[in-house]
Amino acid sequence: MKQKFFSSLIICSLTTVLFSACSSAEKPEPVAEEKKTKERGMVELTEQQFKTVNIQYGNVDEKNLSSVIRASGEIEAPPQQLITISSPYGGVVKQVSLLEGKLVSRGQVIAVLENPEFIQLQQDYLDFKSQLSYLKEELDRQQELAKENVNAKKTLQKAGSDYNSMVAKVQGLRSKLQLININPDNVGSGNLSSRTSIYSPAPGYVTKVNVNVGKYVNANEALAEIADTRELHVELAVFEKDVPKIKAGQKVRFVLNNETKERLAEISLIGREISTDRTVRVHCRLIKEDKELLPGMFLKGIIETGLATTTALPDKAIVQAAGKSYIFIAADELKEEKKPAGEGKNEPAEKHIAFKQIEVTTGVSENGYTEVILPESFDRNNKVVVNGAYDLLSKMNNVEEEE
Repeated sequence: MKQKFFSSLIICSLTTVLFSACSSAEKPEPVAEEKKTKERGMVELTEQQFKTVNIQYGNVDEKNLSSVIRASGEIEAPPQQLITISSPYGGVVKQVSLLEGKLVSRGQVIAVLENPEFIQLQQDYLDFKSQLSYLKEELDRQQELAKENVNAKKTLQKAGSDYNSMVAKVQGLRSKLQLININPDNVGSGNLSSRTSIYSPAPGYVTKVNVNVGKYVNANEALAEIADTRELHVELAVFEKDVPKIKAGQKVRFVLNNETKERLAEISLIGREISTDRTVRVHCRLIKEDKELLPGMFLKGIIETGLATTTALPDKAIVQAAGKSYIFIAADELKEEKKPAGEGKNEPAEKHIAFKQIEVTTGVSENGYTEVILPESFDRNNKVVVNGAYDLLSKMNNVEEEE
């Protein structure tokens, strides 16, 4: 009985071992996770794809490229070209013919003001002018009497003092009338006016109008603003780290926002104060007058600071993706050969060639080469893909989408 029990136990154990062996044979060996998942930033080509794409290698070179500084800024008018038009006396606006953007010439009537005080100034001028004539005759008479020792010296001094005082008053009123654009020589007893015209002191474009007909303006209140656009300049904001590289006379290429037309300027002045955003104002003179430019237009400028030796690669070696710049370098060929699906174990597998993607920072471009700033760990002996980089980027994007 006991012998029969042990026989049954042995049979069950053998059955379990055989079942486990069969299960192990049928179950495929687990593939290492790192082998299943491709390393990020890596892309592979078969030998046939390598030849079709015509991958070519090169090395990082030292090239003499034009060193430039990029800066943003705007079109500005010098303070002496920005004119605020006002009147030293207040008044009611009786006439104004201005619109923003209108071109005005020197001496053109900007507005007409009316104020009763203007009549009073003309009356006082005529009155003092009349008294001046009398005082002049009185002074001459006293001088003749003094020669004959008929009058007292005090009387002559009093006549001279009165005359000089009246001369000052007349000259003062004459200047006041000229200040409000009323010609004193045209003021007569029957030619008094309560109105005065305001003239443009310089040619330019109207940038702001603050008045309308019927509005009362106070003394020295701004009626309008005019910008003389004949001498506009470019004002750039240059970071303090780049200031030592710039100097007066350097050429500046700039384009307006949303435009591709390139214009030229020349650095004329460099500011001596660092603003809160760590920039310095650089003023540039336009090489050629451009009537299309207006004060306040934003722009992007490139300052040419001369030739400099820098690390560079051919333009075709650099690709753009998601706002960043990349290059590809050759990696070691895969030691494990990949077997095409469905083929026998003994059939040869295709060899794949691997490439690694490297992020770089780009600078100035010239004559088919672009300045690149490489990672500190980059080996200058690496073979860089100089032809076929965009094909590698497309292959990498396709693989990522499939995953």
